[in-house]
This record gives sequence, structure tokens and C-alpha cells, in this order.
Amino acid sequence: QVQLVESGGGLVQAGGSLRLSCAASGRTFGGYAKAWFRQAPGKEREFVAAISWSGSRTYYADSVKGRFTVSRDNVKNTVYLQMNSLKPEDTAVYYCAVGANGASRLRTDYEYWGQGTQVTVSS
Repeated sequence: QVQLVESGGGLVQAGGSLRLSCAASGRTFGGYAKAWFRQAPGKEREFVAAISWSGSRTYYADSVKGRFTVSRDNVKNTVYLQMNSLKPEDTAVYYCAVGANGASRLRTDYEYWGQGTQVTVSS
């Protein structure tokens, strides 16, 4: 079993930055693909960013590309999402996820999920 705990969310003004962290416990997940999803009120959970287990490949939703950066530290069993130039439409609960089937944009490819951390961007 893998337990994931997100942190770093909060309230920020438009144009500001936040860095989310997702720490794993229970076992290491260096060999897993890692991803971030988000869900705004009344909307489906959507893909944000993913990184392969090696870190050699990254993927981003069009809405965040150029603003967000996903990275990982396998030694610390932590994945990060650096969010810059935040917009009100980025407001959502952000979830990290890991999976053994390679990085993808699909929710079903991830086996373990965190509880989520709230990001609120004010205008």
C-alpha cells in the first residue's frame, strides 16, 4: 500500500505562485509514474501534470503548460507541482496520484491517490 499526503495548498492572489508537495509513506514509489489532477466544484476531476518514474518525460494539460512544472525526488518519495502565474480558474482541490503503468493523462492509470489539498486563487 502507498499513502499519499498533499500539502502546500492555500490562498493566493492571481499571478502568484504555490508549490504543492505530495509525500508518500508506507513504501517507496520511485518506480511509479506520478501525476497531479484537480477538481473544481461542479466539475470532473481533470488531469494537470504527470512525470514518468525516471523523470525523463513530463506531460501537462494545455491549460497549465508553461505555468506549472512537475518534478519528483525519489529519494524523498515526494512529487512536487510548482504553480506560477496562478489564475482564478486554477482554483480546485489538487490531488496527487501514482501508478505503475506509466505516466498518462487518465485517472484509471493511477492506483493510489492522496486526499487532496485546496488551492484558491483570488482575483
